[in-house]
Amino acid sequence: LHMGKTMREDLTVVVKYIKQLYPPEFNVFSTYAELYHNYFASQVKKTAESHLEDKDIYLVLSWVHNIYLKNMRKEQVLAEELEKVQLGSLLPSSLSKELEKKYLESEEATIKNSLSKCLEKEIQRWKEDKEPEKLNGHFQSELLAIFAIQSIYSGQKRAEEISEAVGKRLSHHLWQELPTFLRSYRDAFEDFKEKSKKHTHYRPILISSINNCWNFR
Repeated sequence: LHMGKTMREDLTVVVKYIKQLYPPEFNVFSTYAELYHNYFASQVKKTAESHLEDKDIYLVLSWVHNIYLKNMRKEQVLAEELEKVQLGSLLPSSLSKELEKKYLESEEATIKNSLSKCLEKEIQRWKEDKEPEKLNGHFQSELLAIFAIQSIYSGQKRAEEISEAVGKRLSHHLWQELPTFLRSYRDAFEDFKEKSKKHTHYRPILISSINNCWNFR
């Protein structure tokens, strides 16, 4: 954050006060921008090559694909000058792809785990002597319908905030994971239908699960 802020502020000074002191052919802004960028890139590369926790990988990728570009373009005069300079990425393509792969694997595992725990809690609630909750006057499982969908939606949003391309790749993974989760849900539900016909709230539980289908669609 400090490095990004310093780079933005210093380059703004170059545009406003230093650039005009030199002949155009000196390309003063381009020289300053490239030197700052190269140093910044070397530091990010050093960080990316060290051992990173999952949250750190997310932050590095966010900087490389999203925050850095937005940060540099906050000043209008700076944004105009940066359009003329090809600075490239803060990370080599191979290293960036390696981090993206690790991030996607971690995010997919996190969402998969959340869905699994969500279903386990739902199955446990079926076994309790409690009537399902009502949403807008209809029996529905707030835990399953809302939490499960939010887990997927939140993961998707996080990936898209890194970049559109990363978001699309995660989306591809999740659309393979969701049917697996729904099959597990269906199997558990069929098992409950078969074995729990004497449950006090058997009918409301059936209705709540049927109503969940619309949300999942």
